Amino acid sequence: MNILDDLKMQYKMGGVAHRLIYWNVGCFLVSLVFFYDFKSGSFYFPDWVALSTELSAFGLKPWTFLTYSFFHDGFWHLLFNMVVFNFASSLFLTFFTQKQLLGLYILSAIFAGIAFVTGYFVLNLSASIVGASAAIMAVLVAVTTYQPLMNVRLLLIGNIKLWHITAVILLLDLMQFRLDNTGGHISHLAGALFGFIFIRVLQNGTDLSQIVTGFITFFTNLVKKSPSTPFRKVHKNYAKPAENRASKIITKDKAQQQIDEILDKISQSGYDSLTKEEKEFLFKAGK
Repeated sequence: MNILDDLKMQYKMGGVAHRLIYWNVGCFLVSLVFFYDFKSGSFYFPDWVALSTELSAFGLKPWTFLTYSFFHDGFWHLLFNMVVFNFASSLFLTFFTQKQLLGLYILSAIFAGIAFVTGYFVLNLSASIVGASAAIMAVLVAVTTYQPLMNVRLLLIGNIKLWHITAVILLLDLMQFRLDNTGGHISHLAGALFGFIFIRVLQNGTDLSQIVTGFITFFTNLVKKSPSTPFRKVHKNYAKPAENRASKIITKDKAQQQIDEILDKISQSGYDSLTKEEKEFLFKAGK
């Protein structure tokens, strides 16, 4: 199995968090090819990718309220966000589902985008924004709202309460609000607010992530082709021994049993714990 097959398998077997990271990294690679000026050493994102505060831009390109949250203005911007997202999403998935994580990411990005545009309209400023920081902040604040006293072990520091980490990050945003990247800080705080609202509403019995789930299900069913049922002619072969049929069922059961054992191993120790043979078997079984 080559590296590409290994990445495909990790994407296929990984959860929503891993796939969102893959999408962010993929969009960054795309931006290096199409939106990076090597002479100036900076990115220039068009208004059909980045979220602009100009009505003529976001009014005609409403999808930018989401696409901006998958692009990053630099490698370190991407790396820091993905490290924090991996940390926050792993804690979030301890208590909530994959669908809730996806719903929170998408809805918080849209909410933060609206707050960014509104804030700059009030301030009479014009700018554009990219980055997943707002959605990541929503995930971090959401799990902190649900379990603020959770102990988190940090390298060189030791055990610390989760709410301490979140409070420091929020405080840094507030301190830099008027210094630079005002639009970014507006979206960060808006994302944090949405994460808090998401959990409070969920605790009252309303799961906002179902909006995203329902939307995805609707369009999936819309584009899905209706299954065709061609005419099949049935032949009876009385000369075929019954043992062959039984042996196929046994072989299938053994294969399924091996798949289940590999999946259990992934859930306990992670995908990287698999041997080369197990990865190849799982990749072939998934085709």
